[in-house]
Amino acid sequence: MKQQVVTGNTKSAHILSQGIISNGFVFVSGQVHADANLALVGDSVKDKLDQIMKNISVILDEANCTLDNIVKVVIYVTDMSQMPELNEVYPTYFKAPLPVREAVCVQALPLGATIEVSVIAEGKSAKQ
Repeated sequence: MKQQVVTGNTKSAHILSQGIISNGFVFVSGQVHADANLALVGDSVKDKLDQIMKNISVILDEANCTLDNIVKVVIYVTDMSQMPELNEVYPTYFKAPLPVREAVCVQALPLGATIEVSVIAEGKSAKQ
């Protein structure tokens, strides 16, 4: 049985779930570098990734998880030239072993973002 993860920190809840807990895993919808009002933030790749990981952390927290529970990451970028800076910053969010990861270059992302990240985490018991 799946359980929806809701933070109340989004304006897009009417079209998607922020996260779903199912079969012991937490699936987090793709997060872009936007604040709760859906305004894009960040000038550098680091700033953008900081916002994305903050968004992911809020969702994982509602599922009683942290970034350390992440086992798979999918990164979408609109320009592969962002990858060297992203690769420098990315490992700082995790403890070893790092999650498995894919990086995919796409033509466009929601809200005009340049980076989007979705994750799968090992679940714990949901908050009551």
